[in-house]
Amino acid sequence: MKINLKTIISLFLVISWASFGKTSNNPPAKLTIDGKVINREIRAPISFAPVIKRVTPSVVNIYSTMTIHERGSSNPFTSDPFLRRFGDLFGPMQPQSRDRKAQGLGSGVVVTPDGYILTANHVVEGADTVKVALSDGEREFEAKIIGTDPPSDIAVLKIEVNKPLPAATLGDSDKLEVGDMVLAIGNPFAVGQTVTLGIISALQRGGFGITGYEDFIQTDAAINPGNSGGALVDVEGRLLGINTAILSRSGGFQGVGFAVPINMARYVMDQLIASGRVERGYLGVHIQSLTPDLAREFNLPDQSSGVLVAGVNPNTAAAKAGIRDGDVILEFNGKKVSDSRNLQLLVAQTPPGTKISLRVVRGEPGKAPAEKNYNLTLAELPQETMAGRGRNAPEEGTQQGSDALDGVEVTDLDAASRKQLSIPRSVQGALVVNVDPDSTAAEGGLSQGDVILEINRQRVRSADEAVALSDKVKGDRVLLRVWSQSPNGPGGTHYLTVKNSAKAK
Repeated sequence: MKINLKTIISLFLVISWASFGKTSNNPPAKLTIDGKVINREIRAPISFAPVIKRVTPSVVNIYSTMTIHERGSSNPFTSDPFLRRFGDLFGPMQPQSRDRKAQGLGSGVVVTPDGYILTANHVVEGADTVKVALSDGEREFEAKIIGTDPPSDIAVLKIEVNKPLPAATLGDSDKLEVGDMVLAIGNPFAVGQTVTLGIISALQRGGFGITGYEDFIQTDAAINPGNSGGALVDVEGRLLGINTAILSRSGGFQGVGFAVPINMARYVMDQLIASGRVERGYLGVHIQSLTPDLAREFNLPDQSSGVLVAGVNPNTAAAKAGIRDGDVILEFNGKKVSDSRNLQLLVAQTPPGTKISLRVVRGEPGKAPAEKNYNLTLAELPQETMAGRGRNAPEEGTQQGSDALDGVEVTDLDAASRKQLSIPRSVQGALVVNVDPDSTAAEGGLSQGDVILEINRQRVRSADEAVALSDKVKGDRVLLRVWSQSPNGPGGTHYLTVKNSAKAK
């Protein structure tokens, strides 16, 4: 059974703008880093007590206070137990509409002796005040939020101390392997500092819609509500990740937990400390992972890697360099590109203004694929709109796609439909107003509200053109380039392969 994780998780996320537009003169954090590979030949010790004694003093409890504006009796933070974030231990909603103070609980990790603390963004998101309690149980400080980064779910706090704090040693999360033993440390359910043991279950997990940039470490070390922002360390005590989410049907731990890799968290932290915000590189392309069907349509021999360019935004670095729709990006700055999420992370973690190289293969109808190299300078990722959009579409003046796209109804784009569906004026094509759920088009991923831009690499400017081109399709499959809406931001373009309805009958 398929589960729409993005829909479920989105109930728990509220975008914070606390870091936007801030400037800072904070000096760089003085971190202790040990990037050596762990010795995997040594047998596991009988006890981890020495490591735990060394590490636990750097893990702290975080208490946040925020104002809740109540408008009803239901609480969306507790109504769906399938997937929960760890920092949402708020009291029950009251039936009357009023404002009240709510307490949030999470964990954090001291990373510098002078008081910088890493935690999860959702632990302090929207907080009026944040307090940090050290593991000794005797000292508590009011913390300053240095910066937050919702796309990575990382936040940086600072407490002022009179004497150096025990700071965690940072490891190198890029050197992790599945099967490595790890310890998770935090304050689950407010019972007090707790340590659990497990292994790295998987690396580079993503696609859940929890955050904008997902490259999670997956572990089976038990983590529960209250652990969020806490430490994931190796058996030598080096910090490998910041715990952020669990996958659960009950609300408690069920063997699947996620942590933000420390290398990503450190990249975000350095920028938040330096300027209060995170600058990310921007290519200016809409991308999608390359499937075997798409590779065949573009006459590409190697289907094992690469990312398909589904659209190029005008006046961007990619457009100025000559990148085209239908190109496949194989390498970014000499690093092999495996899928769309991998490229997104590579670009996002490259500072704006950096000169980079792209290796691209271009497949054109009737021509052998040709490799090209491009050099360009990354721009800065612009602020993205996060508002959701509906998918209701007009029903009048439609035309039924025949043969290849049987079961698809299209109409011309007009001012009313553009306004209703928030379709940019730059998008030209045929608006899909209905798709038979039993059709091959629905099976291929075409949806109501999509705009068909191309059919078999030929431009579509109207509903009549869409129908005429679908009538001419001779092969077993149809290659469509479509513009689709996004529930979490501006729409984008991508390619679909659809079985030819006439051939499938």
